[in-house]
Amino acid sequence: MNSIVTLFNYFDDWHGPATTALRIVLILAGTWIVQAMATRLIRTFRVRIAARMKGTEEVRRAETLGRVFRYLATVVIGLVGGVLVLAECGVSVAPILGAAGVVGLAIGFGAQSLVKDYFTGIFLLIENQIIKGDVVQVADKTGLVEDMTLRYVQLRDYDGNVHFVPNGLISTVTNMSRGYAYAVVDVGIAYREKIDVALDVMRKVAGEIAMDAAFADRILAAFEVAGVERWEESAIVLRGRFKVRPLEQWNVRREYLQRLKGAFDAAGIEIPFPHVTLYAGSDRDGRAPAFHVALTES
Repeated sequence: MNSIVTLFNYFDDWHGPATTALRIVLILAGTWIVQAMATRLIRTFRVRIAARMKGTEEVRRAETLGRVFRYLATVVIGLVGGVLVLAECGVSVAPILGAAGVVGLAIGFGAQSLVKDYFTGIFLLIENQIIKGDVVQVADKTGLVEDMTLRYVQLRDYDGNVHFVPNGLISTVTNMSRGYAYAVVDVGIAYREKIDVALDVMRKVAGEIAMDAAFADRILAAFEVAGVERWEESAIVLRGRFKVRPLEQWNVRREYLQRLKGAFDAAGIEIPFPHVTLYAGSDRDGRAPAFHVALTES
């Protein structure tokens, strides 16, 4: 009889901890299930929204917002699960929340830059200033946006370097990936060349590129000739531009300059280089012959 009583007391002693452990396990399992369901719902919602969007920019924006919402859902669900686990362990949650509020206020004053990063990141997403896949210039850094969170923007530049720019440092965003772009071309010719002839060659080369199957779908409008941009010490600079698809301005510009060099050579148009002409002064008749320098081998 005494052994039976002892056995019942043994189970009574373990009944409370076992129940608590079981509840904690259920809470953790429920947290994992809810988090998985939230992630799946956000992904499904993002896919459906992206399917209704026609532009590539809108699809990339939906992907960026979906990734941020998944992150927020994970943080919120994890915090709720942690609070429930602490309550099951007998830890009073109210004092912790009160202390967390005070500590959070102190941290807020000490970590204003971090708070600024998050608030700036929220507005960057809401206002659709930056999305994954854009080429942007922010905080004196230029590159392809590989990732974006509420705290930072991850850029990879042309050399392959990765820059992590805190959102709080972003005051101005220069986005080179929206709608269309211009491939601006400045070309220098010698002062002795005829400007109209050089402009005709520029238009001809531009037309050839526009008819090329490899570049026809990249160029959105006919080549625009602005004319004489400026006078330099050794050249007259002519300017023109192509209206192109986003991120194609560099490819079109390189191809155009390469072809234009051959066309100028064929037409005998001089692409100048810096040079200096020396004069000894003028005579009584106003003539000022230049020096003739002869190079001899020693």
